[in-house]
Amino acid sequence: MDSSVAFLVLLGFLLAGGYIWYASLITRRNEVREAMGSIDVQLRKRFDLLPNIVALAQKFMTHEKALLSELTALRAQVEAPYAKDDPAAAGAHLDASKKLEAGMMRLFAVAENYPELRSAETITTAQHSFEEVEGNIAAARRFYNSAVTRLNNAVEIFPGSIIANIANVQSFPFYEVEDPAMREPVDVNKLMA
Repeated sequence: MDSSVAFLVLLGFLLAGGYIWYASLITRRNEVREAMGSIDVQLRKRFDLLPNIVALAQKFMTHEKALLSELTALRAQVEAPYAKDDPAAAGAHLDASKKLEAGMMRLFAVAENYPELRSAETITTAQHSFEEVEGNIAAARRFYNSAVTRLNNAVEIFPGSIIANIANVQSFPFYEVEDPAMREPVDVNKLMA
């Protein structure tokens, strides 16, 4: 009798431990979803601001139509819905966001060479608003990467890897700049050539 009671107690502890680990995995996965939602909220602010910036720039930079068209296309790509539970879809969404961010930085770099555009109060206000939104996006990305680190650690470290496999909880991609060109400062002279 004593060995069967000890076995039941041990089994109870294992089941309780497994459930606690499972609950923590789900909590961490939901933190990643929340963090991705925070990025989406900030990207929405950027999307709402972007058409105004592009419209203002079009008034002054008629020969930069290719860049403006590219920004509009990237905005539509990033705005498209994606499966938040799918790490690959989340990664593709983040990649498109990175390209849009790089495009906006190019636009502002080109705008620096247009005194009439730079002196326009509306474009200056829009640029400051954009920079504020970019700061909020950077904070949301840091929160996302922190949540992804906690989730990925829990998913990849034993015994979490077994429980995650059973619960179908997967690792998510980090938001990181992969293109070395995006890490370098923008050379306006190359853009103007």
